[in-house]
Amino acid sequence: MFKKILIANRGEIALRVIRTCKEMGIKTVAVYSTADRESLHVKFADEAVCIGPPPSKESYLNIPRIMAAIEITNADAVHPGYGFLSENEKFAEICLQHGVKFIGPTPDHLRKMGDKITAKETMIKAGVPVIPGSEGLLQNIDEAKKIAIETGYPVILKATAGGGGKGMRIVWDESEIQKAWESAKMEAQASFGNDGMYMEKYIEEPRHIEIQVAGDQYGNACHLSERDCSIQRRHQKLVEESPSPFMTKVLRKKMGEAAVKACTNIKYEGVGTIEFLVDKYRNFYFMEMNTRIQVEHTVTEEVINYDLIQEQIKIAAGIAISGKNYFPKLHAIECRINAEDPFQNFRPSPGKITNLHTPGGHGIRVDSHIYSGYTIPPNYDSMVAKLITVAQTREEAINKMHRALSEYVIEGVKTTIPFHIKLMENEQFKKGNFTTKFMDDFIY
Repeated sequence: MFKKILIANRGEIALRVIRTCKEMGIKTVAVYSTADRESLHVKFADEAVCIGPPPSKESYLNIPRIMAAIEITNADAVHPGYGFLSENEKFAEICLQHGVKFIGPTPDHLRKMGDKITAKETMIKAGVPVIPGSEGLLQNIDEAKKIAIETGYPVILKATAGGGGKGMRIVWDESEIQKAWESAKMEAQASFGNDGMYMEKYIEEPRHIEIQVAGDQYGNACHLSERDCSIQRRHQKLVEESPSPFMTKVLRKKMGEAAVKACTNIKYEGVGTIEFLVDKYRNFYFMEMNTRIQVEHTVTEEVINYDLIQEQIKIAAGIAISGKNYFPKLHAIECRINAEDPFQNFRPSPGKITNLHTPGGHGIRVDSHIYSGYTIPPNYDSMVAKLITVAQTREEAINKMHRALSEYVIEGVKTTIPFHIKLMENEQFKKGNFTTKFMDDFIY
C-alpha cells in the first residue's frame, strides 16, 4: 500500500480523498494555488505545497510544478480527483516514467477512451451499442451533409475533444448544417485546440444514464449499477440519483452487462463510468467513458455502502476486486450546490461566506470545502458543495432533500439552493417524468 499520496486537485474532491487516505493510514499532500490558501483541503492534509498563482494553467494544470511537489514531499502516488489532469494521458505517462503511481487508468486507457472517436470505435469492437453516425472524424462539410442525410435529421455535431457542451451543435435540417459546422469548429478550436468533429444521430427525449464500473490489474471487471443524470442545464449536471426512476430490471441487466463488456474488452484498470443515452423506448447507446472518479460518485456510495475512493486506491496498489456486480439497496439523490444566482441565468457569485449552517440528520451527507468566513475564488468551477440524501424509497429521498435544502444556509453569496427547493416540489420531477430537456421548460 502507498505511504503518501499527493492529491492533484482542490476543493471538495481533494478533501474527500484526504478523508479516505486518513482512514487507510496513508499520509497526504495537498497542492494549492494562492487563491486556495485558506481552503479546507490545505488545512486537513498532512503536508501542503503552493504550486502557483490562481489561473489553473499556472497551478492545477501545471504538470512540472505538480511533479516538483511530488518530488519534494517524496509522495509515491498521485490522486488526480476529477477535472484538471484526471484524464490527461501525458500526466499519467510522466508519473509512470518517474515511478509515481497515477491512481487511475493507464496512459493507454486514457488515450483510447479520452478521444471520443477512438472510444466509439473501441465500443463498436466490444459489441456495445453506439449512436448511429460518422465512423470517424468528418473531413469536410460535404461529408457532414452526406452522413446527415444517411443518418436522418436531426443530427448533432460534436467536437472529438469536447466536454461541457462546447463544440456541440444540434442540426434539425440541411439549411442549418453549414452555420452549425463553422461555429462548432470555431468553438472547439478555441476551447480545446482541436477542431476535429464527428456526427451522431440526435436522440430525442433522451435520458442520460451512466453505469459505474471498476476494473483491476488482473482483467476482472464489475459494475456498481446506474445513476440518472438527466437533470442538466447546458449539458452541465445539476442533480443525480440512483437508481434511475426510468430503469427496469431488464434494462439494468442489459446496460450493466454492456458496461462490463466494455471494461473487459480493453482490460480497464481503475474506477470509471460508462455514459449512455437512453431513448423513450429504452434503447441505450454508448456516449462516452469517463476514466476517473465523478462528482456524483457519492450517490452510488450511498446506495451500495461502498467507498469508491478507497477502491480506486486499492486497485492502483494492485489489490484485486471481487468481480461482483452491485445493485442499489436504497435510493439516493445528490444536488450540486453552486455559488450561482439561479434567478440571473445562473450567473457565478464568488465572494466571502458570512454565515453557514449545514443540514444534518439521518440520511444526510454534505461534501464541501467551505466554511463561514471562507472566500469563494472566481477562478474555478462554482460548485461549493454536494448535498446527498439517502432513504428507503425515492419519495422519501426527495422529501428528505427538500427538508435538508430548507435547513441549508449559505449567506454572503448567491447559491442554487432556491432552485433545488423548487425542483424537489415539481410534480413531474416527483413522478420521475423528465429527460435531458427538462430544464428547457422548468419555471422556478
